[in-house]
Amino acid sequence: MALSRIWSAFIIVAIGVALFKCVYFGNTDIFSWMVIGKADDAANPLKVDGVIPTCKSAVDLCINLVGVMALFMGFMSIADQAGGIRFLSKIIGPFFTKLFPDVPKGHPSLGYMMMNFSANLLGLDNAATPFGIKTMESLQELNKDKTTASNAQIMFLCLHAAGLTLIPVSIIAARSSMKSVNPTDIFVPCMIATFVATLAAMLIVAFKQKINLLQPIILSWILGLSAVIASLVVYLTSLSVKGVQSFSNVLSNGLILFIFLLIIVAALYKKINIFDAFVAGAKGGFETAIKIIPYLVGMLVAISLLRSSGTFEVIIAGMKNLFALFGADTRFVDGIPTALIKPLSGGGARGMMIDTMKTYGPDSFSGRLACILQGSSDTTFYVVSVYFGAVSIKNTRYSIGAMLLADLVGIITSILVCYLFFGR
Repeated sequence: MALSRIWSAFIIVAIGVALFKCVYFGNTDIFSWMVIGKADDAANPLKVDGVIPTCKSAVDLCINLVGVMALFMGFMSIADQAGGIRFLSKIIGPFFTKLFPDVPKGHPSLGYMMMNFSANLLGLDNAATPFGIKTMESLQELNKDKTTASNAQIMFLCLHAAGLTLIPVSIIAARSSMKSVNPTDIFVPCMIATFVATLAAMLIVAFKQKINLLQPIILSWILGLSAVIASLVVYLTSLSVKGVQSFSNVLSNGLILFIFLLIIVAALYKKINIFDAFVAGAKGGFETAIKIIPYLVGMLVAISLLRSSGTFEVIIAGMKNLFALFGADTRFVDGIPTALIKPLSGGGARGMMIDTMKTYGPDSFSGRLACILQGSSDTTFYVVSVYFGAVSIKNTRYSIGAMLLADLVGIITSILVCYLFFGR
């Protein structure tokens, strides 16, 4: 299975690199850093947690997820009993039934899917995860082979991992804190890169599943969404930094509260037992958050070994030398570490983005590229671990390959867009 082979390869490569460093360079401390090293230790050369601290971090992450999962799954349970999820499914049914031909019309998973994509679009990671897990659980009910990913699950996860985001607020805030002259100048490039990556994910999976994307309904939805995004981009580019952040906060947080209000009003109209429905859904959120711990620990440990062994350093140095050998512009290579770590660790990529801005400056070519790369996709292996783990999928089929290929499209697009906007 793909996930098993990739996981094994991560560990073998990391330990092999560490052994080489120990034998040929006399780096006798590397094994200690890989096992018990802490990122906040001043003596730690790579500032990366070893496998033992990583295990603790993975469990802490899942524990912290319990409350958020309980909240949103509780409200989704109310919405489900009030008929809201099926109502939403009917609205977007004409489009999704073409993109997900194996999912029946009006199936609840379509409504959960729409809520997940909407949360992602607004940068609401805390809300997107519960909606996404609920989507996977709903699609799992239709899955005939409970240990193998279905076509619908693969299409959904690949689109989710592409991470279409409208407003990269956290990146803008990071650039502002680093004293960038114009923190929002990466907004449009980020939007372009993530949109192209999402279209790439759709094309890749559609090709694999033999789905015709030239159908009028699919084209009209894609063109309509493109028009809405373009209009918002035009409006947001006219705002100041504070204006963008204020608009984002009102739109994203206000939308969550509005959804909560609609759910409660609909539940009152349907005369259901609201609090009992909330508690029933919240219990499921708690169980799901605990269930994903083994999957997340396993993946984060393998990623920790790759990072703490210095494997990424070797790759970056090799890339820089290769491009320099052909006389190519190597400015983009300094921003690549963010792209390499992003599929493996969202927090690691964020730290790498900050480090790149500190080293080269937030308004340098490398600093801007790191920011665009950070906003161009989601964390692929985290998505695989959490979402497939939530429904106990063992055989992920071609999903990881499709996600990484879409990531690659996002990386190439980010580099091209960065040269287009800031390369002069």
